[in-house]
Amino acid sequence: MKQIALLPALLISLTMLIFAACGKENSPNTTPLASMYDKMALAPPVLEKIPEELVTLGHTRVDNYYWLNDRDNPKAVAYLEAENKYTGEVMSHLVPLQDELFEELKGRIKETDVSVPQIDNGYWYYYRYEQGQEYPIHCRKKGSLNAPEEVMLDVNEMAKPFGYYRATGLAVSPNNKILAYAEDTLSRRIYNIRFKNLVTGEMLPDHIPDSDGSVEWANDNKTVFYTVKDETLRAFKVLKHRLGTAYADDAEVYHEKDATFDLGIGKTKSKKFILIAAWQTLSSEYRYLDADTPDGKWKVLQPRERNHEYSADHAGGKWYIRTNWNAKNFRLMSAGEGATTKDLWSEVIPHREDVLFEGFDLFKDFLVVSERIGGIVKTRIKAWDGSLDYHIDYGEDSYVAYPSDNPSYETDLVRISYESLTTPPTEYDFNMKTKEKKVLKEQEVLGGFDRNNYVSERVFATARDGAQVPISIVWRKGFKKDGKQPLLLYAYGSYGASMDPDFSPERLSLLDRGFAFAIAHIRGGQEMGRQWYENGKLLNKKNTFTDYIDCAAYLIAQRYTNKDKLFAMGGSAGGLLMGAVVNMRPGLFKGVVAAVPFVDVVTTMLDETIPLTTFEWDEWGDPHKKEYYDYMLSYSPYDNVKAQDYPAMLVTTGLHDSQVQYWEPAKWVAKLRDLKTDHNPLLLHTNMDAGHGGQSGRFRAFKEVAMEYAFILDLAGKAKLKG
Repeated sequence: MKQIALLPALLISLTMLIFAACGKENSPNTTPLASMYDKMALAPPVLEKIPEELVTLGHTRVDNYYWLNDRDNPKAVAYLEAENKYTGEVMSHLVPLQDELFEELKGRIKETDVSVPQIDNGYWYYYRYEQGQEYPIHCRKKGSLNAPEEVMLDVNEMAKPFGYYRATGLAVSPNNKILAYAEDTLSRRIYNIRFKNLVTGEMLPDHIPDSDGSVEWANDNKTVFYTVKDETLRAFKVLKHRLGTAYADDAEVYHEKDATFDLGIGKTKSKKFILIAAWQTLSSEYRYLDADTPDGKWKVLQPRERNHEYSADHAGGKWYIRTNWNAKNFRLMSAGEGATTKDLWSEVIPHREDVLFEGFDLFKDFLVVSERIGGIVKTRIKAWDGSLDYHIDYGEDSYVAYPSDNPSYETDLVRISYESLTTPPTEYDFNMKTKEKKVLKEQEVLGGFDRNNYVSERVFATARDGAQVPISIVWRKGFKKDGKQPLLLYAYGSYGASMDPDFSPERLSLLDRGFAFAIAHIRGGQEMGRQWYENGKLLNKKNTFTDYIDCAAYLIAQRYTNKDKLFAMGGSAGGLLMGAVVNMRPGLFKGVVAAVPFVDVVTTMLDETIPLTTFEWDEWGDPHKKEYYDYMLSYSPYDNVKAQDYPAMLVTTGLHDSQVQYWEPAKWVAKLRDLKTDHNPLLLHTNMDAGHGGQSGRFRAFKEVAMEYAFILDLAGKAKLKG
């Protein structure tokens, strides 16, 4: 997919053809709390209407903007650029604030920094940043941290020719001599795999295109396995490449023909087996191969079954399997190397109704378990000999903690990543035998940050059906619960993804200006167990939206804020949430930020050529079936825009977005402009160089954060410069 470059004359001509002035007079019932309202006499772009009839199951929808679904159409690009210009004009008075926010956000980051080293196969690996540089420098030292540094990749040099650049999937050969890595230069999450000789420093001629970025080495140091993507960006094949041979000669080792399944490649903790994982929303299947015999035969660990999800790892001569077989919240099983089907599994940790078993890590003498209890993930340490079984005490009631990268098996130390709403990310080495906790590094937050200046709490809102929905809230001391303060309410609520109470240095810019920040742990996530997810998907999806609305109403009722100071934010599937709630309860919010929002649900779920569609039918439903079509149509944000007042809204997208195509938010904004009855700002910003994850680099992404925050602060009447 390439960005279209338009000649200035053509751009002007196209703009004149498809845009017209549509200025509105100021609404008599709009209180000018923010100076953005003064700019609303500016004429926004108007997208040309070309009605397209979309017929499904005998029902006809008319989409006036369907033609925008073509990034190679110059008129589509011209429209996005015109919207960017309009957004820039409306927010032009906020440029000084955006600049101040950008410097503030950047100023909290320690520019010259280094990660905590981790040892693997005789080398200490780490990455570091240098002053003013956007990208990491990946390094290693042999045997000792006092050894000479070897620079494996300086991503700053590699990124210079590109507007977007990401290097990922670094994998060193078992003999420590060859580095494989993947690069994306477009932000479509389509990677090229490349190889570097770490002894000589030269790049090898081997080049593998169209991958998902993951690669695993066989133990012969010359064979790698990798996945390739099809036109929908689904990883659908695993191929085998031998160094020094042509990519065209790579042998196919597995082809996933079910379009609802995705693929991944990995290696077990024991390093003995290479794994191919095939999964969809409700089912999974693993294949394994002895890493010493890359030309050997792959074996299926447990054949796929509908509604059976499992994952597997191997160490100590056994397989360990996390499974939901007869266990809604999952349990842990084990199996011998040659007897892996589920009828031969033995139970290690049983299923519990009140505990979600999230994951595990294997060590010679210990099992480390991540289990979610009451919405918080706790770290459980269990000795194989039964002598110890306890949870790590982190000293806070609400936090995020997970085992991080732990490649070593024969050790009593587990590396833990920890943070909370008031505690910056912290790396621990925890001695599982002595319970000694050693802080290796706490992320340094510059600019005078003091955690003692901030307060967090966890409350529960009662949803309309009686469900108790957790809300995590943080604010700076001095915040008054008098119903007059601004608050930003964030949520996601899909795919079973739990939004944990994490730390954000960026968020401090809102807290220090008088905001509270809240996370609504709504259904569709998995914070309160598997049932929490299942009650927020498919034909229960509307619980996600009503939970969010009920959380917002609770925060107003408890006098954290009021409807003129309450702001909403969500991205991707959380952007769908934003679209649904502003259709349902637009008067509840002063302003909304919808980032890369998935809003044209029905059209996307009907189009099997769009990335990610087919294997998401178990999440949203298959609209080729009337029950799901009707239900999806009843909440799809784009299909339910109507003539009513809407809050002020900033909508963002990326031209190269691989997850939510740019035309969804663009069409949504055009339809909102056509139908809404208010005079509140409605702005669309398209990053013309990036995709779903935004701009690459550790500082450039702050430009968009600064824009979003300036939008919110202006609406809240807090756009005054600190300086």
